[in-house]
Amino acid sequence: MTDKTILVVGTYDTKNDELNYLCSCIAGQGGAVLTMDVSVLGDPARPADVSKHQVAEAGGSSIHAAIDSGDENVAMQIMARGAAAMARGLHDDGRVDGVIVLGGTMGTDLALDLSAALPLGVPKYIVSTVSFSPLLPPERIPADVQMILWAGGLYGLNSVCKSSLSQAAGAVLGAARAVEPPKRDRPLIGMTSFGKTVLRYMVTLKPALEARGYEVAVFHATGMGGRAFESLAAEGAFAAVMDFAPQEVANHLFGGLSAGEDRMTNAGRRGVPQIVAPGCYDLVDFVGWRPAPPQLADRPSHAHNRLLTSAVLAPEERRQVARAICDKLADASGPVTLLLPRGGCNEWDRPGAELHDAEGLAAFCDEVVASCPANVRLAEMAAHINDAEFTDRALAVFDAWVEEGVIPRP
Repeated sequence: MTDKTILVVGTYDTKNDELNYLCSCIAGQGGAVLTMDVSVLGDPARPADVSKHQVAEAGGSSIHAAIDSGDENVAMQIMARGAAAMARGLHDDGRVDGVIVLGGTMGTDLALDLSAALPLGVPKYIVSTVSFSPLLPPERIPADVQMILWAGGLYGLNSVCKSSLSQAAGAVLGAARAVEPPKRDRPLIGMTSFGKTVLRYMVTLKPALEARGYEVAVFHATGMGGRAFESLAAEGAFAAVMDFAPQEVANHLFGGLSAGEDRMTNAGRRGVPQIVAPGCYDLVDFVGWRPAPPQLADRPSHAHNRLLTSAVLAPEERRQVARAICDKLADASGPVTLLLPRGGCNEWDRPGAELHDAEGLAAFCDEVVASCPANVRLAEMAAHINDAEFTDRALAVFDAWVEEGVIPRP
């Protein structure tokens, strides 16, 4: 008897031994496997459950077209499209409970597309020679993907890479057995923030929204958190969003820890009601253990820890951030309220605090007022973002939308 089925994906022409070892480890623990071959030139030692021809056809092409292109990048993008479509179909049909993809840079490129096609809660593991590498852009990393470094795995089996593969087999099967998928039994509110030392509104808002019958997920807006937030917004997972920490917009503009160019756009595209505020708009995060990027080297900064440091933007740069935020909100198809706390937008910019800049704050606020698009309701207040007045105003907007039917009741 087997309880869970794992989709095992890779190029079975060149990594047959490694993939079969992975399959045997899963089977040895009582799991079942379904194999998918994403090879192009060669053939596996024995047929896979999903052949490379089926994969290429699902990608809108054929193996012959991939070969005839004469370009390995073009060929693998055909296979990536097909593998993503096939994996989603297999999951939707209830045939697989998790997926594991094995590869180098080519296989990892494909694995990111395949993993992104699967919903949150489906265990998805990538065993790669470039796991955790800066080669991997944040905007392509799915919200709940797991990665394992394939040490010693470039070519052929050995005791070093078997250690990685056997752990990966146990991890994906264990995850498929243990996972508690999102229940979706209450409307979900997506919120962005940072730790309580800099932004504190979630301490009040989360219990208040839960008391109203909603579920609240708070995303840490330091690059990957924003990426996860955007991927779920794109799926339509949120009943409403409180996007109060759009700092990743500034990060993307000025070379910080980006969440991708589509940050602050996906909820709008889906028509999801948005309550927005500019928490930490004035900061650009960079890797704390590296020298500051040249464009930020002369700025006042705050070191959160040894991993993360934030530099402060100049007044004209803050105007640029204001325009970027307003441009993104202008494309929203659903209702948007922009809360503008003129008293400050993070704890470090209060009067007397280390990063206070009255001129910069005024420049940002003035530019927001000047650039705010017609589809956005602007609500200015004298308060600081961490004051009770801010959370009271956010809840007032939320409650009004519930009464109007804009946000569904629990």
